[in-house]
Amino acid sequence: MKRHLFVLAALALLLPAAGLNAQNSPEQLHRAIETKQRIQQRVSSQLGSQTEPESGSAHGGHAATTAHGATAAPGHAVSAGHPDEENADIWARLLSGNRRFVSGRTRMRGVVAQRAALVGGQHPDAIVLACADSRVGPELLFDQSLGDLFVVRTAGNIVDPIVLGSMEYAVEHLHARLIVVLGHGSCGAVKAACSNDETPSQNLVALVQEIRPTVQKLMSCFEGAELVDRGVRANARHSAQQIVANSVILRDAVEKGHLKIVTAYYDLSTGEVRQID
Repeated sequence: MKRHLFVLAALALLLPAAGLNAQNSPEQLHRAIETKQRIQQRVSSQLGSQTEPESGSAHGGHAATTAHGATAAPGHAVSAGHPDEENADIWARLLSGNRRFVSGRTRMRGVVAQRAALVGGQHPDAIVLACADSRVGPELLFDQSLGDLFVVRTAGNIVDPIVLGSMEYAVEHLHARLIVVLGHGSCGAVKAACSNDETPSQNLVALVQEIRPTVQKLMSCFEGAELVDRGVRANARHSAQQIVANSVILRDAVEKGHLKIVTAYYDLSTGEVRQID
């Protein structure tokens, strides 16, 4: 009950601050903004303590020790079960975050405190290979925060040596246990690969040529929006295959059960992420 009263009182204090206008002095505005930020952080802390923990994660908890012997960041409780179960828990946590994103009930977070806590190091348990499209922000659509995800982004979520090296670092040194290859609807890179339009530079030619062989297999059966949609999914699967085929480190981690790779599709209109395979 005390927590609920605190939240109501905090909201009452926030409302006047939100009503400030240009007639207030700079000093008044500055003080009001600082007060609002402090209240928001305390409200976030109070609400977070009442939220049910997600699968595989207990936000706000103490640091835990991973199967690799590394200390996990606060907020990531690590189970002592089989590696495959742990990897499934990480994916379940991301899907739970996506459901909050879809419903518009994303969590409030004290990012200032989180930022300070992460100065000493990072221990993300998931890697997301996503398209560079500005509408596809993995931290937002999975409702995660600072330190939760190791994100690698290229147009068309293409895999190249730089991408593989980045992932190898996250697995070898940060002990990430899950890779999500995330395609999305209306991907411009896939659209370009599906068309016969001339590309204006050699760099764009190289980009399209990475995707075109995959979508060409679909062109005899599909066209238009359906071709692009199926091409996005096929391209995500191809990228996942490239990860295993071209990295000894990542392939070895998968074979030993230390790493799981998931392909997924993000729907721009609904905000929903669905697993492809």
